[in-house]
Order: sequence, then structure tokens, then C-alpha cells
Amino acid sequence: MDWTEVIGHIGSALSSLTFMPQVYQTWKSKSVKDLNLSMMLIVFVSTLIWIVYGIGRGLLPVIICNSIICFLSVILIYFKISYGRSSQ
Repeated sequence: MDWTEVIGHIGSALSSLTFMPQVYQTWKSKSVKDLNLSMMLIVFVSTLIWIVYGIGRGLLPVIICNSIICFLSVILIYFKISYGRSSQ
């Protein structure tokens, strides 16, 4: 593994962390009023596209990072839909 791949994995790990505080905060507070469903759907679709690209190019950091972000965005979408209904 060369230094650029190490940098890729570090960047992948840091990018994956970006959604974790939001998922935790939303789960803890059950408040979704400030979450934008359109943005979360765009993130979901874009990560799917990046995963396909990463698979096609054999870029493991891209695949890992976007798989994690995709999973976390699905959780936020689920929270938005389920918690949003319960507050109505």
C-alpha cells in the first residue's frame, strides 16, 4: 500500500465520520424538523453513484466511504419519515 492509498483511506474514514454525529443526535432527540429530506435523498443517490464508480475503478477507499455514508443517509431518511410522522 503506497502513501496515496493510505491518504485515501484516511480521507475515507474522516468523510464517513461526517454523518455519524447527525445520526446520533437525531436518534437521541427524535427531532427531524431541521433535516432536509431532499438533501438526504441527493446524498443517498450520489453515494450509490460513487459506489458504482469505485467498484468500476477498483477504488476501495471510495467504496468503503460511500457505502458507510449511504448506510447513514438511509438511517437519516428512515428517521425523517418515521419521526416526522409521529410529530404530526
